[in-house]
Amino acid sequence: MRTIYDALRESHEIQRSLCRRLLLAKPETGKREIILNELHIELAAHAASEERFLYAPILMDDMGLDPSRHALAEHHEIDECIEELTNASYEGGSWLATAKELSRIVRHHLKEEETKFFQISGKILTDVQKTKLAGRYDKDYQRMKKVLSAK
Repeated sequence: MRTIYDALRESHEIQRSLCRRLLLAKPETGKREIILNELHIELAAHAASEERFLYAPILMDDMGLDPSRHALAEHHEIDECIEELTNASYEGGSWLATAKELSRIVRHHLKEEETKFFQISGKILTDVQKTKLAGRYDKDYQRMKKVLSAK
């Protein structure tokens, strides 16, 4: 059966791929803006749904409180980096430096989540919850992608 962790890992792979593409995009092609927008939508939809359907239940358990807070703080850091990139010139050298920092933060967050947070939350959630949360996450994630794409 598909669990919340399977659903999250799928989005994590998309995020990793978009980060790689973003760093390889040349400024003169106009692809930086397109890829950044794709990445922004992916990160925002994923974070909103993940916070609702993984972090929120884990926050209710003492063992999950600190890891959830840490993960939420990293989501905020990613949001700030995206905002900085969106407001910067796509041709400037500082843009690429900020894109590299965004990629580093995203990769760090995903690795930490997959190697630490999933294990802690796996001890808190039952197998039934993991399966139910996957369906709720998937539905909300798709809804959020549509909402964010329409903006």
